[in-house]
Amino acid sequence: MKKLTLLILLLATLAPATYSQISDLEKNALIDLYKSTNGDNWNNNWDLKEDVNTWFGITVENNTVTAINLSMNNLNGQIPSSIEDLKSLQTLNLGFNKIIGTIPNEITACTSLESIQLFMNQLEGEIPANIGNLVNLKELVLFNNLISGYLPTSIYDIETLETLHVSSNDLTGNLASEIGNLKNLVTLSIFDNSMYGVIPPSIGELNNLKELTLANNLFEGSVPSELSNLDNLETLLLNNNRFIGSIDDSIKNLPKLVNLDFENNPRNVEVQSNTVTVVIPQ
Repeated sequence: MKKLTLLILLLATLAPATYSQISDLEKNALIDLYKSTNGDNWNNNWDLKEDVNTWFGITVENNTVTAINLSMNNLNGQIPSSIEDLKSLQTLNLGFNKIIGTIPNEITACTSLESIQLFMNQLEGEIPANIGNLVNLKELVLFNNLISGYLPTSIYDIETLETLHVSSNDLTGNLASEIGNLKNLVTLSIFDNSMYGVIPPSIGELNNLKELTLANNLFEGSVPSELSNLDNLETLLLNNNRFIGSIDDSIKNLPKLVNLDFENNPRNVEVQSNTVTVVIPQ
């Protein structure tokens, strides 16, 4: 009987717990996010008295938070700086909400991050300069915000990056030749910004690229013939820029190219009092 009792106690000890045991630091970071984005008015809110495992959109593995998926959940407010305390976070999806303020620099301390999706919010300011610290990042999806400034130079150090989608913002500056470092890039979408300069020939080194959308910017010069090296390219949108000349036939005849748009090049631009006004030719 004693042996049976000991066996039952041993099995109870080894049995996996049904509740999470995340650190107070991580739990407080989640509570900060809840309070700073008006959590009581979320579509799916949290009972802060209940275990973290029951909180909508939170994934806990091995007693640490690995994913936050709160897209389309009526978050309204700012991302708190304590996000940096979620050291094991791999996925952060807060897309399609009402998040304001800036992307906190502290997010770059979450070096386990593989996916950041903050699309369709009201974020302002610049992409953190040290975004390159996120050496495991595969997706950076920030489209439809109010983000300004340049693409930070450190972004070209994220060799794991597969998707860079920053369309429909207020970005300026040019694409650096270091874009060729991002050999795993599948999607490069920058349309509807105010970026300028020539397209670096090194973009032709992105052999995995399927989508290149640079439309509605101020890019200029000739379309580099090196784009003809992109045998996996399916979509190429270059319309509404200031390119000159035509697209080489070797680009038009890429084996997988389905969508190609080069209309309205070059478009005219009048510069008055530091304000760029686009004039569409009749």
